Amino acid sequence: MAYCINEDCISCGACSGECPVSCIAEGKEKYVIDASQCIECGACADVCPVDAPKKAE
Repeated sequence: MAYCINEDCISCGACSGECPVSCIAEGKEKYVIDASQCIECGACADVCPVDAPKKAE
């Protein structure tokens, strides 16, 4: 399952720079992950200061 970014996101952008496949982009209210490109590496979750990226259910 791909990662998704929940409402805890503070739009700091830390996750975007860490994504090896560049599937994270700034959205209107929070960053978003393109699930079709996510390789489930967890790099975004490792650097997020508020633990917003989670594995999708």
